[in-house]
Amino acid sequence: MKSSTFLVVVAVCAIVAGIFALPGNLHSTSPVKATPEMLKGLEGEFMRAAAAKGSQGYMSYYADAAVEVPNGEAIIQGKINIAKGMGFLDDKSNSLIWTPVGADISNSGDLGYTYGTYEFHSKGKDGKPTIEYGKYTSIWKKQADGNWKVALDMGNAGPEPKK
Repeated sequence: MKSSTFLVVVAVCAIVAGIFALPGNLHSTSPVKATPEMLKGLEGEFMRAAAAKGSQGYMSYYADAAVEVPNGEAIIQGKINIAKGMGFLDDKSNSLIWTPVGADISNSGDLGYTYGTYEFHSKGKDGKPTIEYGKYTSIWKKQADGNWKVALDMGNAGPEPKK
């Protein structure tokens, strides 16, 4: 009887020890390695969020301390300040489409960048459709929670793509 009680106590202790050890083990497994393709995929998610939810969807991909370097304008610091200028994305007659052309990740795996081209479709003052073309660069930073957010974004005008 004593040996079966002893075995039950040992089994319970092993289960309890395993329960306490489990969360640490879940976090100690090697994380998925960030790749340039992963960042390009994030760009696609980012664009779909902007199309579906306007400025709120767009800004959901920005880090709190993000910096925007807009074409021909002053640098804008902080997600809250950047958001103040993104209301144009809430107008359903506007459409911002971008295509990542390249990307890379730092050796440390916590910083990366993407670059590519964009088109901004809107209506001009005369009511006719207009398209603005340009280029962009986004610097992405892995956050403490493991999510990637835009830390710096910049764009500038460019020529219409050759067809």
